Parts: sequence; C-alpha cells; structure tokens
Amino acid sequence: MLKQHVSAVYTNRDFIFASIRREFEIKYRNSLLGALWTVLNPLALIVIYTVIFSKVMQARLPGLEGTYAYSIYLCTGVLFWGVFSEIASRAQSTFLEHANLLKKINFPRLCLPLVVVGTGLFNFAIMFSLFLMVLVWVGGLPGPELLALIPVLGVTVWFAIALGVALGILNVFFRDVGHFFGVVLQFWFWLTPIVYPASILPERAQALMILNPLAHCVQAAQTIILDHSLPAWRSLFAVALAAMLLSVVAVRLYLRHGADMQDEL
Repeated sequence: MLKQHVSAVYTNRDFIFASIRREFEIKYRNSLLGALWTVLNPLALIVIYTVIFSKVMQARLPGLEGTYAYSIYLCTGVLFWGVFSEIASRAQSTFLEHANLLKKINFPRLCLPLVVVGTGLFNFAIMFSLFLMVLVWVGGLPGPELLALIPVLGVTVWFAIALGVALGILNVFFRDVGHFFGVVLQFWFWLTPIVYPASILPERAQALMILNPLAHCVQAAQTIILDHSLPAWRSLFAVALAAMLLSVVAVRLYLRHGADMQDEL
C-alpha cells in the first residue's frame, strides 16, 4: 500500500514543483521589489548578526579566537535551526492550511510535506549562499570539509519532516497539537546551543544535551564551519535513527488515519 502512495507522489511531481513556485509567486506578488526580498531579508539578518555581535558587543567564544568567531557561530546555528523549525512547523500545519484544496482535488496528501521541504530548502539555499559570501569576506570559508554539511543538512531535514508529518496528522484530529508544538519550539531553541556554546553549561546540563537531536545537528554544522573539521558522525547517526523511527510512526499514522483526515478537515 505504501508503494502505491509513493508511486502516486512521483506521478504528481509536476504538481509539487508547481506548488513550490506558486508559494513564492504569492509571497511576493504585490511587492515592488518582488523576489529580491528573498535576498534582502536574509542578507540584512546576517549583516546585523555580524556587525552587532562582532563589533558592538565584541562577543567571544571560549577557546576560540577571531573577531567574527561568535557571529559565525551564531549564524551557523540560526541557519540550521531555521531550516528545521520552518519545515517542522509548516509540516505540522500543512494539512489544515490546505483543507479546502484536499476537499476539492484528489491528489496524494504526502505531496504537501514535500512542498514544505522544497520551500524550506530553497529558503535555506538562499541564506546559506549569502552566508558563504560573508565567510569569504571575513576569511573563514572552510575547505573540502564544507561538503560534510550535506549529510548534516540531510539528517536535519529528515528529522524535521518526519516529526512535522507525524504531528501534522495528529493535528488534524487534535488541534491543540499545533499550539503546543509552537510553545515547545520556543523552549527548544534556547535548549539548543545556538546563542551560547554548550561548554559554558554545567556538566549535568551538558550530559542532558545528548537527548536534544537538534543540538547534535547544530554542533556538527558549527564544527565544520568554525573548526574546519569533520563532525562526530556517531551523534548524527543517532539523530538519523530518531528520524527513521519518527518516519515509521508518521507512515503508520498516515496509513491508518489518512482516509479519515478528509472527514475531519
């Protein structure tokens, strides 16, 4: 049965790409600068982080020298947290947001999470490209180890969409799930070493950090960007395992309750 759903998704691949393109067209339809805002907004964010934290606050990381070290550390964490939170939060609400479409058009519901992933990756690609330019400007661009970010990003996105789809199906039947997840994301951000390094935490708190999948993803990206070295693959394997388990849960929920979703919507 699952094979039939996957085949149906592939058959509707044109619908997926068209939906991704339509989202960006709708977002900037009445804007004078149009799609240029996809560059200006993230560029402004990166410049603000770089100037404020490196020049004004003169923030420093323990054991790491360099004027822009903290800014690079912060931007790396924010970028990877951003792609996770965007995909996970949009996936958990995508079935509700497209309720009218699901009622009018017969197409595989799994197409909607793929649209979320495509949109999230496109936004990430724009911001990360600008971030790479900043790294070149400050002389902090890594070498070949930069390619290690690909599996790190892959695991992060996999975990995000697996979690988002599982919650999205539950959200159709229990609307409190979406509200609760929004609160969880706020705490999750501050429980992840993005603004602060994990090394400044008490030993007990550092030990508990192992239970945070996003901490492993963010720290892996920071290791590559800041230290110009490969991350601890074992910790990423644990996140991939968690993503696999969540994928199984999401698939089982979809196969069991997918037919009832339209009635609830």
